[in-house]
Amino acid sequence: MAKISVIIPVYNVEEYLERCLNSVVNQTFKDLEIICVNDGSTDSSGEILQKFARKDARIKIIKRPNGGLSAARNTGLEVMSGEYFAFLDSDDWIDLNFYEKLYEKAKEFDADIAMADFIRKGKNKHKIRLNLNEEKLYTTIENKIKAANLFKEGCVWNKLYKRSRLGHLRFIEGVYFEDGPYSIRALYESYKLVTVTGTYLYYFQNKKSIVKTMTPKKREDKIKNRQNMMRFIKEKNINVPDKSFWAVKKMYNFCGINFLTVYESIKSKKYCLFNVLPVWRTND
Repeated sequence: MAKISVIIPVYNVEEYLERCLNSVVNQTFKDLEIICVNDGSTDSSGEILQKFARKDARIKIIKRPNGGLSAARNTGLEVMSGEYFAFLDSDDWIDLNFYEKLYEKAKEFDADIAMADFIRKGKNKHKIRLNLNEEKLYTTIENKIKAANLFKEGCVWNKLYKRSRLGHLRFIEGVYFEDGPYSIRALYESYKLVTVTGTYLYYFQNKKSIVKTMTPKKREDKIKNRQNMMRFIKEKNINVPDKSFWAVKKMYNFCGINFLTVYESIKSKKYCLFNVLPVWRTND
């Protein structure tokens, strides 16, 4: 059994895949199980995976029909064997000490989640997102949400998760922007989260990514997943400050045009005229 299972969904990323895989196979932490889920790629991604697998026995390739990011991640979760597990998108990459630092702190603090910072990379962009400046342990759900900046940075790939505690969780399949609902459940079910400094994940703003190619389906899924998170917050009585998180409560349409959107926070509501696209930002 490997100490860490790394789950990498792969779909038509031939331009970026080698950079991602090189950052994983060359990690200073060697005890890895690298699960690459080829989610029906039609470009040369499959050949690139085979090339790397011939050189590194730690790489396991699972080929499946295209089912989307959530389904690919769930496929990896079903077969993983590591003590801890992590997600990595195939157009992103990590510092070479990334998993060593996260594993070291997860063990030191007996944490269910170890979380590092990440940098948003794009053309002429280099922006640190969480600005973590100290190693600190968080035990309440409210403090874990705040440390992760969940409502703006609801991502799953800058973290290491303990399988015995969180390995049963699954992503909602068939939807986009699925990181938020998964993340809030993982934070809620974890006992301890530790922040880790001195290493980064690099989040690449691929022009073909989900957030860069918005469609009506994606808008609808973004709304539904925010509603999902709001229900969870209320059901679990999580003490989130009012107006720190908003979800669409109701939309009013006339002749196919949205003329009024009602947003709800924990205790408040706000009304927006002709607001077609929700106002929140996410890096899912």
